Amino acid sequence: MEILANELRPKKLDDILGQDHIIGKGKIINNLIKNKKMFSMILYGKPGIGKTSIAQVIANELEMPVRFLNATVNNKQDFDIVIAEAKMEGTLLLVVDEIHRMNKDKQDILLPHIEKGTIILIGLTTSNPYHKINPAIRSRCQIFELKSLTDKDIIKGLNKAVEALKGIKITNNEIKYIAALSNGDIRSAYNILEMAYYSDAKHEVTEELIKKINSKPVFFHDKNETGHYDLLSAFQKSIRGSDPDAAIHYLSRLLFVGDLDSIYRRLSVIVYEDIGLANPSMGPKLHAAIEASELVGMPEAVIILGEVVIEMALSPKSNSASSAALAAYADVEKGVTGDIPENIRIDTKTYKYPHDYPKAWVNQEYMPKNLKNRKYYEPRFNKHEANLYKLYEEMRNNK
Repeated sequence: MEILANELRPKKLDDILGQDHIIGKGKIINNLIKNKKMFSMILYGKPGIGKTSIAQVIANELEMPVRFLNATVNNKQDFDIVIAEAKMEGTLLLVVDEIHRMNKDKQDILLPHIEKGTIILIGLTTSNPYHKINPAIRSRCQIFELKSLTDKDIIKGLNKAVEALKGIKITNNEIKYIAALSNGDIRSAYNILEMAYYSDAKHEVTEELIKKINSKPVFFHDKNETGHYDLLSAFQKSIRGSDPDAAIHYLSRLLFVGDLDSIYRRLSVIVYEDIGLANPSMGPKLHAAIEASELVGMPEAVIILGEVVIEMALSPKSNSASSAALAAYADVEKGVTGDIPENIRIDTKTYKYPHDYPKAWVNQEYMPKNLKNRKYYEPRFNKHEANLYKLYEEMRNNK
């Protein structure tokens, strides 16, 4: 008995839901397929948004031999077999699921064949490849992030599924309800629909029946599909506003729907944008908490992230460093730069080595001449930053 999600798996590019930024008309993957040329790549994003489907469609459209392996399940011998097949075929498309878990042995045997083009690798992962995938593999692949499917995408997929289920009785309201429950995961939406279909003798899918199958409350999306971003915004603003109760509430809502990647990214921004120099030890604490959460997973991650979010909300706040960095970057974007002063160039003979002077400070020019006296950093006088700035002033004045 083939499950509905597999039966409805896309066969061609036009069947794929969402991901117009890479497969739409005139976009990268679409053009590669039209030009009958493919390169190794890594597709990453949340579960159920089309990573495997895109890989399969690429193989279908290019009529290439393809093999699917899992970095965790398949052993080195399985990879050896695929390499032998690739040599016989000339070129083979290898799709590796959970590629972030591929160990060094498997990587070492694949790398030379990826470089020769004998194997075109498509790696699939739910984890951020910039953090989790070995640089040796990463440098040989183009990286594409897949976006979450919208409710509109999910509803489109469910309507196709309804056509495939004979005798089903369902209204648009139930379809919308399943879409909201699925949280952008089309596989989850298909599974809920299919279970509901076979759970009723007359194949009548009602909201009451859906609730018996999946009791998760629907609150994450709103009719304009901005609920996800509103929730992340409320989360950041609660921490920035030093409200630990609101912060932990919004964290819980994000955790409940399993949106760990969004939580990690947003917290990593908050710790440097909003807390910054007021409590610089918070950055390493946060990233240790993220690693611990990845190690233990849910539900224990609730405790770990809860503790760090409360400490972030209670921390003093300063945006002086982030404001300075953004202002400097904006100048560079606009072309406001200048020649590097001669005394700090690599072949200079006029450089004064600060460690040869009291307080490790010497009066010499570091800024380009046309930016002399340009100020980006404006201190905020919280306890930690005030102490840093006091030491800086004393150093400058040789006190």
